[in-house]
Amino acid sequence: AVVSTQSGHYGRGRYRMNGFNLHDEYGVQRDLNSVNTLRIPYLVPVDELTVEATPKRVYDKAHVYHVNSISLNSDDETFLSADDLRINLWHLDYINECYMLVDIKPANMEDLTEVITAAKFHPTNCNHFVYSSSKGTIRLCDMREQALCDQHSKLFEEPEDNGSRSFFSEIISSISDVKFSSCGRYMVSRDYLTIKLWDLNMDSRPVETYNVHEYLRSKLCSLYENDCIFDKFEVVWGGPSNSILTGSYNNFFRIFDRDNMKEACFEASRESARPKTQLKNCKVGVGPKRRKDEISVEMLDFNHKILHAHWHPTDNVIAVAATNNLYLFNGKHSGA
Repeated sequence: AVVSTQSGHYGRGRYRMNGFNLHDEYGVQRDLNSVNTLRIPYLVPVDELTVEATPKRVYDKAHVYHVNSISLNSDDETFLSADDLRINLWHLDYINECYMLVDIKPANMEDLTEVITAAKFHPTNCNHFVYSSSKGTIRLCDMREQALCDQHSKLFEEPEDNGSRSFFSEIISSISDVKFSSCGRYMVSRDYLTIKLWDLNMDSRPVETYNVHEYLRSKLCSLYENDCIFDKFEVVWGGPSNSILTGSYNNFFRIFDRDNMKEACFEASRESARPKTQLKNCKVGVGPKRRKDEISVEMLDFNHKILHAHWHPTDNVIAVAATNNLYLFNGKHSGA
């Protein structure tokens, strides 16, 4: 749904609008046949400043499963929505109809081997989009080739190392997010342990790989038991696609500087969010011997995690969501 934010101020107090005709106080649209009187909106005083999101359009009844991705097309007229098994194409002006681009639902659900995890339109080519799967693959599709894009144009997949294969290999290889660079030449994907950077002209293997929390590989069994291994972390580009940002556990988030081949790990906390506070690089130690400035992997809090993050498109400002808190950090210079 397309939403807008609004808040109201009147005089020295704080107020919110109430008494709408077309929707109720929760923003749910009323049945127009039941509206038989004209109501005049009025202001209601409130104790705290509130920001209300009111749906302007609702695109419904097209997905059976949880929607995991929404991506606006570069033509500014259409967008796609994806769930576990289907990808639909919508026009912004038509809320009651859509076109199905991808359908991987088998005739027998027992034959299901993978699900769609993320989908994204190309930033400049309105006919191209990609979608990732739980098998660790990324498919590039061209809507000009055929109406139903079940057959991909390119398949991006890293060759599997059979020597290191384990019970958790398929789980940790599942891609949770995929994003194009601003130029459209590259895309970045995030699985459970790593970030991979792909060149659209080379689908055989990633051109760069970054370890996010390799120290957790020895704890995959316990992470499987508490379901943390199924967490879906986002990944975002920063600046002119020269930095990459993603989250981790213990409210850690990592920034990878591609130009200088450096990385930094920071913690999102109330102490670090104080004005003019400089973030300190956090290090995680493995084994009985570790440095004084390192935190033991056994002391990490897996209930506090950063799954969602965003980098300002023009300024060096990042936003990370840690549990029920939203943190904004402003950097003095680009890079990690």
